[in-house]
Amino acid sequence: MAEAVQTLIILGAGGDLTSRLLLPALGQLLTKEDSRRVTLLGAGSQAWSAAQWKDRVREAFATVQAEGPAVDALLESTDYLTADVTKPDELRGLLGEAHGTPALYFALPPAVTKRVCDALADVELPEGTRLALEKPFGTDRRSAAALNGRIATLVPENQVHRIDHFLGNSTVQNLFGLRFANRIFEPVWNAEHIARVDIVFDETLGLENRAGYYDHAGALIDMLQSHLLQVLAVTAMEPPATMHADDLRDAKGIVLRATRVRDDDAEANSHRGRYTKGKIEGRTLPSYVDEEGVDPALGTETLAQVEFAVDTWRWAGVPFTLRSGKAIGVSRHEIVITFRDAQRVPTGLRGPVRPTRLRITLGPDRMTLELNTNGPGDPRHLDRSVLQADFGPGGLLAYGEVLGQLLDGDPSLSVRGDTAEECWRIVAPVLKAWRDGDVPLDDYPAGSEGPADWPAIP
Repeated sequence: MAEAVQTLIILGAGGDLTSRLLLPALGQLLTKEDSRRVTLLGAGSQAWSAAQWKDRVREAFATVQAEGPAVDALLESTDYLTADVTKPDELRGLLGEAHGTPALYFALPPAVTKRVCDALADVELPEGTRLALEKPFGTDRRSAAALNGRIATLVPENQVHRIDHFLGNSTVQNLFGLRFANRIFEPVWNAEHIARVDIVFDETLGLENRAGYYDHAGALIDMLQSHLLQVLAVTAMEPPATMHADDLRDAKGIVLRATRVRDDDAEANSHRGRYTKGKIEGRTLPSYVDEEGVDPALGTETLAQVEFAVDTWRWAGVPFTLRSGKAIGVSRHEIVITFRDAQRVPTGLRGPVRPTRLRITLGPDRMTLELNTNGPGDPRHLDRSVLQADFGPGGLLAYGEVLGQLLDGDPSLSVRGDTAEECWRIVAPVLKAWRDGDVPLDDYPAGSEGPADWPAIP
């Protein structure tokens, strides 16, 4: 078992990621695990005093009502250092302030992360040092491989945590229990019984002042290439022998190596759209091209929908559709498993026979099973019944789960290097088709469900 981290160093501590996600999650984790002791060091370009930094940490902790001895100990000891984290000497200084095993969390843009990794090549890292990197991991398969090569010269792969907080989502983790601990599901979790799988993450939010990143990424890279392919891997993976990190990540890797655009035809099986002016929940959103910081010439999509195939025995012929968009009228975060039709319905049963569907909702964390049953009046008339179970929100925020495993040295919820490269390989044909103009960029009004002529998702 790896030694627990004693010092968490956040590089880029002045950014939105730190204040909005990392610090609240850390506060929640320490509240739950009040015997854990962690020293927190913030580092960034802002010229903050230690008192200013402590105030920011306290404010973030207050959003989750963090309290207890572990929280008090961290607030007493936490410090901030103004530093250029792309310089080896300043990185040495930061590591010199660490106690015990350190973890470096890169809360930085991808280009800066690469420069920091280059600088770390000239720094002697303490034994057991962990590196936590936010997505995207590179900008294509080649750059991801180059970044992985550089990281491999710094620390072993099992000390690298490529963060995808979707894997810390309690519902995604609940898939393991739902699939592998219930005989009613696992025997039918295959192409013989399942007609299609859809993974949807539609948001009512628009750009929300993220043009600096989003306008160069778009929905495909921001969501499908990373988060939703990871959810696909968990949904489609073979049962692992254990819940150990090696077994889990091997199983995900096998699925992703078998995943490709359906029929190898990105033009026919991908769609991209961009929102225009419209209303959502009483507020008016401008067209995406009129949002502050957007360059219309980039042709960035805000809605992406791609159909994939998983070429394994279990999933041969089953389409996996991944979709994510912004400024959609109704928020929808779910995995939809549509089962094949019954082989034969006896003559005399009347009414529509619809496919059995299992919906696994990612917030609220819930499972619903839609079934054909006899109606309440005429027993030979078919009706629709829905069985529902709430999973509960989980004990920690998704980032809390991720941070807990980082501090404990367990990479189960992190993305392995080869998997990061596979995700770029999977979407490469789509990116090329879009760059070449082979797939139109369709408009849809903000507040709508997207372009009306796209293939429907049940």
